[in-house]
Amino acid sequence: MSPGTRRVVLVPALAVLAAVIGAGLADLPPFGHPHSPYGDLLNRVAVPERHTTNVVAATVFDYRGFDTLGEEFILFCAVTGVVALLRDQTEDTGQGEDEPQNDALPVVLMLAFGPCVVIAAWLAAFGYLTPGGGFQAGVVFAGVALLIYLGVGHRHFVVAARDRVTDPLEGLGAGGYVVVGLAALIAGMPFLHNLFGPGETGTFASGGSIGLLNWASAVEVAAANLLLFTHFLGAHVAPLVRGGGA
Repeated sequence: MSPGTRRVVLVPALAVLAAVIGAGLADLPPFGHPHSPYGDLLNRVAVPERHTTNVVAATVFDYRGFDTLGEEFILFCAVTGVVALLRDQTEDTGQGEDEPQNDALPVVLMLAFGPCVVIAAWLAAFGYLTPGGGFQAGVVFAGVALLIYLGVGHRHFVVAARDRVTDPLEGLGAGGYVVVGLAALIAGMPFLHNLFGPGETGTFASGGSIGLLNWASAVEVAAANLLLFTHFLGAHVAPLVRGGGA
């Protein structure tokens, strides 16, 4: 297909897409006044039934836990595809002199490392009690690893985030979610049914197996994002460092 023909096909397709999006936006409720009977129902029943004070966590890891399993594997497959495309470009990780020129920067970033790890662990451990959750914790954990790159350079980051560490962790996170579901089946309950009961509201033991699913998500999201960071930096940043490009 020639470029001209592509443009001719593209214009009406974009017009139809714009019309559909516009119609959808026009029917949205006024900002700040959503019509959400599903959300209203969950706000009423989630805490009494699941004993988790974070209704979002009860929803994604219990009421629709199977959907969240699908989301995890969408991320898993997407990262696998991107890494497969980038892997041939990142075999040479480079040993260039990429250390930061500002001596104060590594000190500041390494001082931030500990507090950021604590924040990420808090989001994962208490995400079903307070604002937070496994997906958020995973992103923060991956961001913590980027402090190594920003503080001490690409060469040291590659050593800390090598594939033989992140690959198994990504599989452990995605597989761990499935294992919790299979454990429920083995115990004679529905897939992903709460294994340990709801527990006492507002305590670390509340929510039953929701906490396990929360941690499994955190590990999978952290490892997936770290794999993306590693291969993207190896393909597009390390060559510039070695070659002195900008």
